[in-house]
Amino acid sequence: MAQKKNWFQARAEYALAGALMGGLRMLPLPAAQRSARAATRTLDLALPKLRRVARTNLSFAYPDLDAAARERIIDRVFASIGRMLVSMARFPRLNASNIRDWISCEGLDHYLAAKSRGRGVLIATAHLGNWELSAFAHALMTEPMSIMVRPLDNPLIDDLVENRRRLSGNRLIYKKDAARAVIKALKNNEPVGILIDQNTSASEGTFVDFFGKPACAGLAFARLAQHTGAPVIPGFAVWDESAHRYVLRFYPQIEMTGDEAADTRRIHSTLEQIIRQYPDQWMWIHRRWKTRPAGEPPLY
Repeated sequence: MAQKKNWFQARAEYALAGALMGGLRMLPLPAAQRSARAATRTLDLALPKLRRVARTNLSFAYPDLDAAARERIIDRVFASIGRMLVSMARFPRLNASNIRDWISCEGLDHYLAAKSRGRGVLIATAHLGNWELSAFAHALMTEPMSIMVRPLDNPLIDDLVENRRRLSGNRLIYKKDAARAVIKALKNNEPVGILIDQNTSASEGTFVDFFGKPACAGLAFARLAQHTGAPVIPGFAVWDESAHRYVLRFYPQIEMTGDEAADTRRIHSTLEQIIRQYPDQWMWIHRRWKTRPAGEPPLY
């Protein structure tokens, strides 16, 4: 009986996701944007734990902000998710001739300089702005890349998302064979994008200072950089309200020392600086500080 319930739940979630993606694709853009915002408001109300997590995170990341200011940041985080849903729904319509209607590019010289070294490029990215459009647009504006992904819990929705991720020519790398696939891509002088901002277990990471509180960060990214000699470039697609479109922004190369823990701290220090420029576009609803140092009580 439990298996049937899971099957029906997966189908129901997929039907909702498919209907949402279809509607956001076909509606005129202003209507699609309104619909996506309504969907994220519904998500906010249906899963109140997400806002509770964000409040906890912001309480120590921005202790000087009052409660109302933190609530505004959280509201804008959900709005940012809505913008991402609209763009992802329209991936089948996007191509090299119209992608710049959605996103421009800055700092490409940092990427090209790294690529010229012939060791591939490790792009350190995060759940900031529109990470889905970031990789999608990179393939159309420069060249396809490999992106590391974690399968979603619902396999039907996972297929829906992965099909869209591949539309611009990008290749997906799964965790089970990640190291081998990343090394192969870098040896072929190809770019690889990896999300580095998620919580990890103490056995797989090291604690770094992140917004003034220890956060467990995975060592695998720095280990790959050390093993391959690939240059590390931060890159994010952030929303520019004045231009009313995204900017795919590459930052200067982060020099690696070969010390995995020190390099991981350096990468996350850079990431924090960038998030602080766009605090309402980062996923504060994620339990980023879930893993605690030994002896510390849980935060959530």
